[in-house]
Amino acid sequence: MAATLFISDLHLDEDRPQITDLFLSFLRGEARSASALYILGDLFESWIGDDDDAPLGLRVQDALAELAGHAVAVHFMAGNRDFLVGPRFAARSGLTLLSDPTRIELGGVPTLLMHGDTLCTDDTDYQKFRSLVRDPAWQQTFLSQPLPARRAFAAQARAQSREHTGTARAEIMDVTDVAVRAALQTHDVVRLIHGHTHRPARHRIELGDRVAERIVLGDWYEQGSVLRVDGERIELAGLS
Repeated sequence: MAATLFISDLHLDEDRPQITDLFLSFLRGEARSASALYILGDLFESWIGDDDDAPLGLRVQDALAELAGHAVAVHFMAGNRDFLVGPRFAARSGLTLLSDPTRIELGGVPTLLMHGDTLCTDDTDYQKFRSLVRDPAWQQTFLSQPLPARRAFAAQARAQSREHTGTARAEIMDVTDVAVRAALQTHDVVRLIHGHTHRPARHRIELGDRVAERIVLGDWYEQGSVLRVDGERIELAGLS
């Protein structure tokens, strides 16, 4: 039985070519033998629109399309860095866009997929920013600007994000127990898979008469991180 693979938070960027190379090798290697690949957000450090002609984005789209051509079902859920990925990107890459959250059956287990940023409810400054940039009117205005202006905005937003990350308390930027339990109960699932926090781990959660699990995917800043699910076998491991 072929495994289902989950990754997130690659933050692909021209300044870290080794991670891009690792990702492309992963797509042309292990991923080709998978039944499905789920990318749960922040594939790119930033994405300023599907009309972006930067070489990195084009290389990644071509590699994803190559993988899809090997009968691997590729799915993408937007993160907080690449929420402007749209239909044009999906068509060129041969992948399916997912809403956040998305409920699936994974080996017979009802499973909720999320990027994870909406679970960080104590980070009120970020949640206000998220509400702004996810507004369709804001996105339409932003996408109407020329590419150089959008690139400048993205660079400024990344700098502000680094400043916020460096000054905010660590616990504020993690998920809250209330938000996690609400997601599990609202969607009637016993497994939650998400990224965003860069804290890979498997967490057991007591939900009254049942036990649930929260699996957090790792980032790709120094090495890769992949969740492999094959029947009852679940493995969250690094990739180098």
